[in-house]
Amino acid sequence: MEKINRRQFISQFGLATTAMCVSPHFAFAKPLASDKKIRLGVVGGNFGLGFFFHEHPNCIVEAVSDLDTQRRNKLMEVYQCKKSYESLEKLLRDPKVEAVALFTPAPDHVRHTIQCLKAGKHVLCAVPAAMTEEECHQLFEAVKRSGLTYMMAETTTYREETMMAQEFYRAGKFGNIFSSAAQYYHPGLETLYFDDNKKPTWRHGLPPMLYPTHVTSFLIAVTGERLRSVTCNGWGDGSPLLNNNPFNNPFWNETALFRTDKGNSFMGEVCWRGALVGVERGEWHGDKMSYYSEYKGLGSHQVVSSEMQGKDEGGFVVDEPEMHFVEMKPFWKTGLPGKISHISGHGNSHCFITHEFISSLVENRKPGVDVHEALAYTIPGIIAHKSAMHDGELLKIPVFD
Repeated sequence: MEKINRRQFISQFGLATTAMCVSPHFAFAKPLASDKKIRLGVVGGNFGLGFFFHEHPNCIVEAVSDLDTQRRNKLMEVYQCKKSYESLEKLLRDPKVEAVALFTPAPDHVRHTIQCLKAGKHVLCAVPAAMTEEECHQLFEAVKRSGLTYMMAETTTYREETMMAQEFYRAGKFGNIFSSAAQYYHPGLETLYFDDNKKPTWRHGLPPMLYPTHVTSFLIAVTGERLRSVTCNGWGDGSPLLNNNPFNNPFWNETALFRTDKGNSFMGEVCWRGALVGVERGEWHGDKMSYYSEYKGLGSHQVVSSEMQGKDEGGFVVDEPEMHFVEMKPFWKTGLPGKISHISGHGNSHCFITHEFISSLVENRKPGVDVHEALAYTIPGIIAHKSAMHDGELLKIPVFD
């Protein structure tokens, strides 16, 4: 590992990387002893095409569904499945389907999840878990009543950067994490506001903080902290593109400052417009070490406390921590069963989501992102947007633990 001081780091950041040696073992990434097969239905032919259920040795894709014929046919092709249904309702009547992977529009997630649970099916659902406080309560109660497995397919939990941070945290490398931050920048999202026929989609005017999980999970998946209060500021420019949106949302971007149950600070930012580089990234600040995800050409790196000191431009003594570049380990190559190890979007997370859901059913255990974690990721954003709509009012965040 190459060690450089602060001045060297600033001047050389584009030229050097070093490998981090970390354990390839994760509790959620190991072959299964059982030969049990889970018969799965996959619903939603956009994001739903990006997973590897048909290659998992403990999964059979029994059926697929989408309202659109072309997307339905594509699902059949990708998952090598000969059975399809024109609607979720019809798929749920299939007695062979034991579990459903839902990749439907966000406003439908709670309604569709409850339909699946009532039909006796386990559920893997895309993010976010819910769109309102009321829906969070409805989802929590429905999962509790059903006794079935619910998992949210949050990609950031299984991103390689997050796995690296988890390793550092478990090894005590950070010392005490006193603050952290995460950004989800998706400038240009307005291109998804309307379909080819100029009809509004579910994304029209979507408040940024109603899609918070790519941000909140960077902290919660690493430390397990809960976000307990928030003040949030929104920014909009009066664009006519936001007119008449179903959320009555005036904001393109939202920035939230959260306080955790450990008394720590977490800043989360979700932005749809601006001179920004599209990214999903996190950073964790500790009293022994800090870790920063890659952004704008600056590779992932550590900052480690040291005994070195220098002077700032005013001549005052300042600590000079060591800085190390971190080359991301290809976690997707290690520990996964069958043929599901793939490079994929969202930091190569899709193969881990595939395996975690299937293995949790085979092993009859809670998945890593169960309903408690899913709501811990989701409801802080709902409350943050409420704060932004009330001029940054400091609000308490419910906890579902």
